Amino acid sequence: MKTINFIFRVHQRFNLKRYFFFDIGNDHYYYDDYANEQAMDYACSQCYIEANKMLLEMIKNSNGRFKVSFAINGLVLEQFEQYAPEVIESFQELAKTGKVEFLATPYAHSLAALYDLDEFERQVKLQAAKIKQLFGFNPTVFANSALIYSDEIAEKIAKMGYETIIVEGAKHVLGWKSPNFIYSHPYLKKIKLLVRNSKLSDDLNYRFSQWNWNEFPLTAEKFIGWVKSTPVNEKVFNVFLGYEALGILNNANSGIFNFFRALPFHAIENGLNFALPSEITEKNAATDTLSALYPMSWTDEEKDTSAWCGNELQKEALEKLYALAERVNLCTDALKSDWYRLQDSAHFFFMNTKHYSDGMIYAQPIPYESSYQAFMNYMNVLSDFIDRVKAQFPSSIENEELNALLKTIKSQEEEIARLEKIVEKIKKQKK
Repeated sequence: MKTINFIFRVHQRFNLKRYFFFDIGNDHYYYDDYANEQAMDYACSQCYIEANKMLLEMIKNSNGRFKVSFAINGLVLEQFEQYAPEVIESFQELAKTGKVEFLATPYAHSLAALYDLDEFERQVKLQAAKIKQLFGFNPTVFANSALIYSDEIAEKIAKMGYETIIVEGAKHVLGWKSPNFIYSHPYLKKIKLLVRNSKLSDDLNYRFSQWNWNEFPLTAEKFIGWVKSTPVNEKVFNVFLGYEALGILNNANSGIFNFFRALPFHAIENGLNFALPSEITEKNAATDTLSALYPMSWTDEEKDTSAWCGNELQKEALEKLYALAERVNLCTDALKSDWYRLQDSAHFFFMNTKHYSDGMIYAQPIPYESSYQAFMNYMNVLSDFIDRVKAQFPSSIENEELNALLKTIKSQEEEIARLEKIVEKIKKQKK
């Protein structure tokens, strides 16, 4: 039976305010609260509230046959808690159905997988803990920021205990292979890869509202027909898109909500099924291996990482940021909050020169007139942040000393975890 796996990436950036050179050392608050609240209000009214309500109805009206997954990072959860707690409640209602899966992803929607694998691991653990706290769900499937992936990154993900990873269906990696199969890592055979069907995903994400698209208008019946008409042996269709596709990139007048409401009926009528990522990999074996020697992503035609680290401005900003990792992780919580917000990949995306003239549609407008302005604003903020970190851990402290402190802290954490397991075991024995 052919199976459709719907996954939505949920992300909302923290906008930086215009931060000038003379603010360095004088102003330690970096965010445009007005822009953040306005953006959240707009996203809630156009997307989150209506989309969550619709998905809940789809699950109930299909007697639980429709299923859906979310990759929600920590930064957007922080903003929901601050500006829109009703959205958290609506996701909790979805979680109660048992037909929803929450994926693991970096807390800060960051590029840590490319620059600092230890920081990457810390963020994944932090996001998983947040998901457990809010929704009572332990993630078992992983999706990186913008689906950034390589064979090497997969090794780190495997060490964290995840055996299913969502990856992009990049042509230069797939070659002649179809995205509609389950693959495995080339040498870590336990790792199963679910490949995003780029065409189906982008048809909904970017082309659905384009009247000059040759398939316009796209109906649920036509979409299901495309899936059904694929070769018999192609069983898995992973449709991964930004949640903003529902109501923002495609507004309500485009018919996007009616399209989704009709999907379960047409799928069931045509013998198609919906499933969660963990269900798919539990019940099906990999048919072949898939290797990505260099990092790939779901962005741009190139499907690489040049959108965030393709020019000298981006590289300088990223190198200075991640050079702070060891010190920041010994600092106070106030600094750590800024640390995560400053890692959001959007800051570096704005520094990419090609995005100011390519005509693409974005859920939120780019807040800078040029990549250089984006770079200067970010570097002013980062300079102040660096000074605050140095105030707690001066640059005179050698990295060797920091490493010794980190090893001590890590060994203490491991000992605490070991003792907690012993205590839990004793409690169970007493019961």
